[in-house]
Amino acid sequence: MNICVIGTGYVGLVAGACLAEMGNDVICVDKDKAKLEKLKNGIVPIYEPGLEELIISNVKENRLIFSSDIDYAVKSSLICFIAVGTPQGDDGAADLSAVYSVAEQIAKAMDKYTVVVNKSTVPVGTAEKVAQIIKSNTDCEFDVVSNPEFLKQGAAVDDFLRPDRVVIGSNSHRSTEIMQELYSPFLRTGNPVIIMDVKSAEMTKYAANSFLAVKISFANEIANICEKVGADAEMVRIGMCSDHRIGPKFLFPGLGYGGSCFPKDVKAMINTAKKFSCGHELLSAADSVNATQRQLFIDKIINKYGEDLTGLTFAVWGLSFKPKTNDMREAPSITIINALLSKGAKIQAFDPKAYDCAKLIFGDRIMYADSAYDALKDADCMLLLTEWNEFRRPDFDKIKSLMNEAVIFDGRNQYEPQRMKKRGFEYYCIGKNTAI
Repeated sequence: MNICVIGTGYVGLVAGACLAEMGNDVICVDKDKAKLEKLKNGIVPIYEPGLEELIISNVKENRLIFSSDIDYAVKSSLICFIAVGTPQGDDGAADLSAVYSVAEQIAKAMDKYTVVVNKSTVPVGTAEKVAQIIKSNTDCEFDVVSNPEFLKQGAAVDDFLRPDRVVIGSNSHRSTEIMQELYSPFLRTGNPVIIMDVKSAEMTKYAANSFLAVKISFANEIANICEKVGADAEMVRIGMCSDHRIGPKFLFPGLGYGGSCFPKDVKAMINTAKKFSCGHELLSAADSVNATQRQLFIDKIINKYGEDLTGLTFAVWGLSFKPKTNDMREAPSITIINALLSKGAKIQAFDPKAYDCAKLIFGDRIMYADSAYDALKDADCMLLLTEWNEFRRPDFDKIKSLMNEAVIFDGRNQYEPQRMKKRGFEYYCIGKNTAI
């Protein structure tokens, strides 16, 4: 099929590359010409395992093209994906100005029947507005479809190529058949294409992300109670997860959720609920617990060192909001590092992939180490903020030899407290009655 994907951000790049990998002819459109030139040369602005290789191979085979010419792309395509950003506004609502602008550009370029697909995360009713915009700018036939993405950063390529399910919100038999044909190569394992009305598809994305956010906040709230009463949050988690009704995923206590989806989507759902005078107590609580979780971690540090951190050096392991990505949007590290800097601390940080993003946020206010161990040199304390695999089994003797004091604040519960005690560390984690 001939496809254009408008927007070369995280979702657009993954979708475009994976659709091309299945033999489709894909044009990825963006107005940032410098970015497009880099992509044409295989320079990918985001880190996502497997994505760079897909882009390079499909560009080489001429199945994937990068262009700033939206008119050409639309006229060349049967399906046009809208994959532009929907950032959070001051009131928590999604900013849809880019979606609406692209819809108008598509309409003015169309010269035949076109399926316009909302791939961006958008609130209920957006497809109706997109359809109105298109209808007012063209006489061509078209359908607007909602096809929300369910991509986990760090595993997005695999999620797209081998999805658990594909949700298609369509009010037209014609567009439904086209979308089913498009996704049929991805679902040979028997996982379902779920067809529903457009509004239900728009809601499904927000509902799924909000539910997972609630699970994370629940796990953190239980862990905080465990810590106070002397229970072990990990043992409680294992006991809970053995119940098949609950399951093991998204119940690990830590520093809370971050990234481009959960924080924004929860707030957007709250905004929608307010708009329609619906209750949102559970969603608001999840959002509040998430913010509090980071402050509780900061409080652990302050309780040990006091409010004035002048003269103290903190080694930070991990800056991205999760492993296997360079994304720092809503990352716990931002809140924690800024709080420590404001109290006079010096920060020596290491992350395998997030330095470029970190430098845009922190500039020269922190030191960027060449390795995890370099970050530890003459540090008074180490903070583990992102659970990269390479942090799971470090050389603890080397860690002790590099630091001024053997103190670790573990925001991801990577290590076993009793073993850390035997190794001579003062160890703080989440959901367990430490320091030990």
